[in-house]
Amino acid sequence: MMREAGGSLVLVAAYSTCLLLFALLLSALFAPFDLLPFHSLRWEMMGNWRDGLSSNNTRVVESLEEIEPLEFLMGRLVRGEDRSQLQKTGFSCHTDLHSKVCLTKNPTRINNNNLKFYISTNNDSEQTNFSPILIHPYARQEDKITLRDVTPLQIVFQPNKTLLPLCQFIHNVPVLIFSTGGFTGNLFHEFDETIIPLFITSYHFRTGVQFLITDHKPWWVRKYNRILSGLSRYNVINPDEDGGVHCFNGGIIGLKFHNILSLNNTDIPGGYSMADFRSFLRQTYNLKVKHVKDLSEEKPMVMLISRQNSRRFMNEGEMVEMMKEVGFEVMPTTPQRMSNLDKFSSVVNLCSVIVGAHGAGLTNELFLADGAVVVQVVPFGLDWPSTFFFGKPAAEMELEYLEYKIEAKESSLWEKYGENHTVIRDPQSIFAKGYFASRAIYIDGQNLNINLTRFRDTMIQVKKLIEEKKKLVN
Repeated sequence: MMREAGGSLVLVAAYSTCLLLFALLLSALFAPFDLLPFHSLRWEMMGNWRDGLSSNNTRVVESLEEIEPLEFLMGRLVRGEDRSQLQKTGFSCHTDLHSKVCLTKNPTRINNNNLKFYISTNNDSEQTNFSPILIHPYARQEDKITLRDVTPLQIVFQPNKTLLPLCQFIHNVPVLIFSTGGFTGNLFHEFDETIIPLFITSYHFRTGVQFLITDHKPWWVRKYNRILSGLSRYNVINPDEDGGVHCFNGGIIGLKFHNILSLNNTDIPGGYSMADFRSFLRQTYNLKVKHVKDLSEEKPMVMLISRQNSRRFMNEGEMVEMMKEVGFEVMPTTPQRMSNLDKFSSVVNLCSVIVGAHGAGLTNELFLADGAVVVQVVPFGLDWPSTFFFGKPAAEMELEYLEYKIEAKESSLWEKYGENHTVIRDPQSIFAKGYFASRAIYIDGQNLNINLTRFRDTMIQVKKLIEEKKKLVN
């Protein structure tokens, strides 16, 4: 009798299991595409627990491990009243001169088909009263011209969970949304307005964050794949291809900007400097040389950035021969060679010196070893951008920096306009006409014929600096 009863129980259990599996299968077949019922249930359980409605002790323990670090990490991105609002409502935006970053520690979901970012709220929360927010997920908010190329995203606050779009893809990490629709195709702007702000905003998550890139450019993702992989352990989401509704346990929209090609370790999120970013680059690109004194070359290697269009060295061949006479090996490098950072960064890292006219190519100073020398040839009329775009950042990178400011006669503008023209006599009056008027002349409209005697003195000074660095001992 006991054996028969036991057999009956087994049959009943098996029958019940089959019915349950059959019910789940039917639910999956008639549910919205890509949405599994138990995924929805898990998401709702997570949302309910965070609203203080769950009594499942196992789920609470598991959630605590996810939530406490998330609240701390989100809190690093805001201060003062912004942090208080984040703690009180679960949502906050940090806005300053340059950037705007909005974040939530609440469950959130984004509909990739219309770029609406839904934040789940409590009915009694102050957040319920928030109006929808439109945000361009780009680091330089003051650049209104560039923002035209950045698709805005709408943040929607929804206290009624039944009105939220159903989750089709569930991610147990926060999402960081940013755009590659701004100023791309230029190494300086790519690092200044996207890569460094991305590091600032995401590095403290220790790869536990999912990137979603709007205005997605496949070539950009390929170019910076190593950096993206170093900051996130997850594949990038492209809204154009990864459609549907993606759900996360929190989210950040936008990137934090500190300064031109710079990090400020006292600014939000705090603690990270240019030295930290350069250390990250060395690890990401497997750069072997940390300090220029570790280079074993007999003659220091100079990388000469050879521009093909504007700000071109018209006597580049003579410059190369002169630098060799001073005691350098010289490697002229064109922009085409710089396009593959995976390979080119290692080449830069083996150089003791970079020489170049003001332009995006000097951004490669990021890959130099500490103590290396940057020589910026300053075109006529471009003193301010030369110093602030590359000179000041070089000091933060622990590099030696020298400027060679050309005289008016070394510029092709002298021959084109004559010494008495306003372009030569009063550059400030040209700049007063606006960015495009001045750019056409001083950035796009001049080439350089370097005075080899004066420039030789600069390179002798560089040689002495390198020799002094080589004498350093550990």
